[in-house]
Amino acid sequence: MLTHMQLRDFVLVDQAELELKSGLTALTGETGAGKSILVDALLLIAGGRAGGDVVRQGAERAEVSASFDSLPPAVRTWLEAQSIEHAGELVVRRVIGADGRSRAYVNGQVVPIQALRELAQFLIEIHGQQEFQHLVNRAAQRDMLDEHLADPNLLAAVAAIHARYRDCRREFEALKAAAENRDARLDLLRYQLTELQVEVTTVAAIEALFADQKRVAGRGRLAAAARTALSTVFESDGDSAHDLLGKAHAALRHVVDADPQLAPSATLLAEAMINTQEAAEALRRYLEVLDIDPARQEEIERHAAALEALARKHRLSVLELPAQLLRTEAELTQLDNAQQSLATLESQLAELARDYRAAALRLTEARKAAAAHLGRQITQLMQVLGMAGGQFAVSIAQSDTEFAAQGADDIEFVVSANSGQEPKSLGKVASGGELSRISLAVQVAAAAKNSALCMVFDEVDAGIGGAVAEIVGRQLRALGERAQVLCVTHLAQVASQAHSQFRVTKLSDGRITRTAVKALSRPERIEEIARMLGGINITAQALAHAEEMLSHAAPPESQPKKKRAPSARR
Repeated sequence: MLTHMQLRDFVLVDQAELELKSGLTALTGETGAGKSILVDALLLIAGGRAGGDVVRQGAERAEVSASFDSLPPAVRTWLEAQSIEHAGELVVRRVIGADGRSRAYVNGQVVPIQALRELAQFLIEIHGQQEFQHLVNRAAQRDMLDEHLADPNLLAAVAAIHARYRDCRREFEALKAAAENRDARLDLLRYQLTELQVEVTTVAAIEALFADQKRVAGRGRLAAAARTALSTVFESDGDSAHDLLGKAHAALRHVVDADPQLAPSATLLAEAMINTQEAAEALRRYLEVLDIDPARQEEIERHAAALEALARKHRLSVLELPAQLLRTEAELTQLDNAQQSLATLESQLAELARDYRAAALRLTEARKAAAAHLGRQITQLMQVLGMAGGQFAVSIAQSDTEFAAQGADDIEFVVSANSGQEPKSLGKVASGGELSRISLAVQVAAAAKNSALCMVFDEVDAGIGGAVAEIVGRQLRALGERAQVLCVTHLAQVASQAHSQFRVTKLSDGRITRTAVKALSRPERIEEIARMLGGINITAQALAHAEEMLSHAAPPESQPKKKRAPSARR
């Protein structure tokens, strides 16, 4: 639900704040006062285009922000996908510079305008402005019709079968493409497999091989270092490290009894003698191993070179060759069984196609039943909304796409606003007022299942009056009992049905013109509705009539509890 709006330096509004409630909210004011400015602001929140002309004269930028609560699952999912934090609340903000550049923020995080449009479809529906008419979207029309299916599981069943069919088709096409070059591919794979099997073992074995290669390549330098160390530590006559340590240890051993403080040093020297002896033995063993047979050295070099050549051939690292060996074996097995697998998949595809067509047919029949019911319901509403003789229908035609997750139907809302007119696509209805009233009829019919947080109607009462206007007001109020509705209106019959009301006023000091927005108390509503009834000179009779209209729509005791009063600053 839309709970708060703030405008700053937007068109003629220098600053205004609106606290909004659930139910039907009427936006009223004199013609030309700027009532549609609020709708324009919501269009920006919905991701609409903006230019520098929306910035109030003399200002550097315009800002519009809107706060929402009671977020539906679709909004929460979108926010999580975008990694945007929320605590059950949402703030959308648009900033438009005087140079026409625009930025969008969701909970303080910058988002692309296209992403904002995706989010806004779960937050706002604006009726009466063709550019943002949700109901002219064919996908939205299909979704609305599907909300009226007697058995919603029919759509899920079609989608599930389609997903299985799509996956099976993808596997079939890939295997078929591979099978077309099967013989040549088999020859190549067998040759590659032979090469790999001869040279490739495991990752650990390959790592050990290249470690041996590195050691063999530096054998001379390594042997010289090991022999020098062995000679210095143990094998030099009389002056090896082991001999010198022995002399030092013997010198201390004879005097330890005289001073026990020398015992630790003697112990360390004894341990050092043992360590040097063990080091010497390790060096001898190393030199023995290092003395590799020339044939073994040649095999190491050949094997390493062969692995490197295979790695270059397959465009892999040497350590990735064992995995390539497994992949080659798997592909060979798959191709060997390709004909059998193709036959199996083809049988599965045929079975899934039959299942899909049967499920899609059941969905089509259910859609036709729902379309007939929805058409009658909306047609009846059109008669009382000033479009006598108008008709609404849902066209269901065979889709050009044989298999689709949404079924095999093309759905389109068609309407004739007047008797004798040829039904046209809903998006081609000429009159903006008619389009708004048709949208109202559709929304009232769908209100029980509608998921929109906030619906906005602009020009919904264009070209009507009298009893029809009162009926329009009642229908809007009925819609407001189920969802939040904002309505820009110039008719007292509509405004009197609202749960709350704002007045838009244009102010001028001769130099600067401003627009102000004010939330109305009940006495102020009576005065505003009387003005809408009787013009500039408000009579006592007009005031009494306005109070009677308000009382009939919603007696004072049935009004929603008053929240914090909205504020507006010029």
